[in-house]
Amino acid sequence: MRSDPSDYELVAPDSLAKVVSLLAEQPGAWLPIAGGTDIMVQYASGKLPPRKLVSLWNLPELRGIEVSQHQVTIGAGCTYTDLREHEMVQREFSLLADAAACTGGIANQNRGTLGGNIVNASPAADSLPALLVYEAELILVSARGEQRSPYVDFHTGYKTTGLAADELVRAICLARSFADYISYSRKVGARNAQAISKVCVAALGKLVNGVVEDVRIAAGSVAPVPLRLRETERLLNGKQLNAGLISDARKIAIGETHPIDDIRSTAAYRSAVVGNLVAEFLQSLSTSGQRA
Repeated sequence: MRSDPSDYELVAPDSLAKVVSLLAEQPGAWLPIAGGTDIMVQYASGKLPPRKLVSLWNLPELRGIEVSQHQVTIGAGCTYTDLREHEMVQREFSLLADAAACTGGIANQNRGTLGGNIVNASPAADSLPALLVYEAELILVSARGEQRSPYVDFHTGYKTTGLAADELVRAICLARSFADYISYSRKVGARNAQAISKVCVAALGKLVNGVVEDVRIAAGSVAPVPLRLRETERLLNGKQLNAGLISDARKIAIGETHPIDDIRSTAAYRSAVVGNLVAEFLQSLSTSGQRA
């Protein structure tokens, strides 16, 4: 049954300062809503509890992509369309542009925001493994001021985060230090878009004379939170990349995951797919490294 509009209050302040002031006055009372692609699904199905909603849509302080010599700063209110169409994001952060392009359909990409995807904290979110391998930092804002926080520490459990009740994500910062890495992204689902991932993987790697100088691998839909495959990375870094190492990495990656059975897939399938995708990435890295 659809929700009753009279159960909700929606306000739309015209500045970020007014929003954080409202959150400070009544911590936990207001639910921020940006593009609304998740919240409105809950609302339409009658599953959104009566709430006070504060709109973040189109606040200028949350929009825009700023490029400096050493980093790019992405406003939390930037949409997936903003990301997939931005020339520098496409060139230097292709994993994020790829994730944006396969998240929902065009209508969702026009409304859904990167900050909303982060705070919604779904372990199946397509953009979050990319942020893990790029080692993103978040700029958090409240009436108390701003602070930078490593994204890797943001998720505390299934759909839970360390965000305080009076805080918002203002921006996402990515270091411009991956130009010479090989990028790999794969989403496994019922369709390429407009489907929640059964498994998604984002990875970066760099070979020097056939040796893994640096590798970063992250996966979604395989644990309660988006997961960086640290043990697999430790196995690979500093080693000669060959068939035996790739086989060992596949096994370690499977062991790092903690998937579940649900309506979209089984735990056994997800584990097997993660292993296969990690092996596929390493094979492509090996081939690319040899060409270089």
